[in-house]
Amino acid sequence: MDQLPNRILVFAGSARSGSFNKRLARLAAGRVEAAGGQATFIDLRDYPIPLYDGDLEREQGIPAPARHLKDVLAEHSGLIVVSPEYNGFITPLLKNTLDWLSRPDGDQDGLALFRNRVGCVLSASPGGLGGMRSLALARQLLTNLGVTVLPDQLAVPGAAKAFTDDGELADSGARERLDQICHRLVETLDRLNPPAGR
Repeated sequence: MDQLPNRILVFAGSARSGSFNKRLARLAAGRVEAAGGQATFIDLRDYPIPLYDGDLEREQGIPAPARHLKDVLAEHSGLIVVSPEYNGFITPLLKNTLDWLSRPDGDQDGLALFRNRVGCVLSASPGGLGGMRSLALARQLLTNLGVTVLPDQLAVPGAAKAFTDDGELADSGARERLDQICHRLVETLDRLNPPAGR
């Protein structure tokens, strides 16, 4: 891997303020820190990117929020994507964000930003499957872009009742699984790109 600092970018494919997936993303960022990693949680609401349009790109270039988000991703060697499920698919927000991030920029091809990144996918849903169908699609999309997606994943069903009042996962098994996933991601990045002094 490139000698990037082993920082992990964490975000959910939802802009909704009360998003269950944002809650799960924040928990994942905390677990990364507890495992000895460096996590950056971002809210895609802070990066308002228009729907991808080739004419818009040709006439105006990559929108400033997308360019800023490219810069943020470039500073991270790991990625945790928490994907809501809309009608069995990933959200338009997540797809659109990744579409813009994968566009060529100057002399850099669009996929360069994703190569040598290691990631994992999580999901929470009010339904009984916990967003499992969206996880498969998020995994496929990230893999297509060049991210090495770890096999570990977590789907949290019944999300309306899955979190305690203080934002933690109510189920001990889900908490343990999240711990394991985040620890493995940090461990994998450290093995691929040992931090200085280790």
